[in-house]
Amino acid sequence: MPDEALPPIDLATREEGHGPPVLLLHMVGGSRAVWNGVLPALAKECRVLAPDLRGHGRTPAPDGSVYSFAELEGDLIRLLDARGIDSVYAVGLSGGALLALRLTLDQPERVRGLVMISGSAYTDNHTRSISQRWAETLAKDGRDAFGLRLLKDLYYPDWIEAHMDFADQVRANVERQDFGPANRWAAAMEKFDERNRIASVRVPTLIVQAMDDQVVDASHGRILRQSIPDSQIRILPQTGHMVPIERPAETIEAILAFVRATEERRSAPPAGG
Repeated sequence: MPDEALPPIDLATREEGHGPPVLLLHMVGGSRAVWNGVLPALAKECRVLAPDLRGHGRTPAPDGSVYSFAELEGDLIRLLDARGIDSVYAVGLSGGALLALRLTLDQPERVRGLVMISGSAYTDNHTRSISQRWAETLAKDGRDAFGLRLLKDLYYPDWIEAHMDFADQVRANVERQDFGPANRWAAAMEKFDERNRIASVRVPTLIVQAMDDQVVDASHGRILRQSIPDSQIRILPQTGHMVPIERPAETIEAILAFVRATEERRSAPPAGG
């Protein structure tokens, strides 16, 4: 891992269930709460760990942290070691999907399956421009305008119209959140590019991509599917960037079906045995 990195820290983590271990990784500026709608159902069949990444949720922001992927990855390895877990299904949303990919590439023995939701192999100019627009809106127009901008960019319009209480909650959270860690992780994401290594992924992989994602263009789902050998893709129409929140039932079904199939292959006797 060539990135700059401070020593790993302990992550505040919600853990539930028994069975194949599933690690849920949230997006930049989010928390483990993004998985609240899917975690209980997953925990009926799996041992689920949903950490707050450094500087997010209930995990403190270490002094001097640059929020490089090496730092974030080191924290995850520390978490798995502390829980006695050899390998997991790494499931990530957005920036968490990029982190899950990096973990898979750097520590393939620790990942038995990869699920990338609203992810990509690299950060393109479109996503950079969205991130820059968020930063400018927050700096120039204030937190309420920033909250409205997030709602427009992150969610499918019809979904937000049907969930105005949720929209009000997002705006309230924006008013009190410290965005320093998110800004530093977003800066690290601007340089993310694993196109040269993506074809080396050798674990079972599921790609979940929303057709109406305004942050990560839907074309990235096809790029991942074409680049990762034997990968699968699930495309969701009329869905925005925040798939686990907008489509919890489909997210649960996709992850559980993937884990079941992969576990079945892992337990099958060798060919000719």
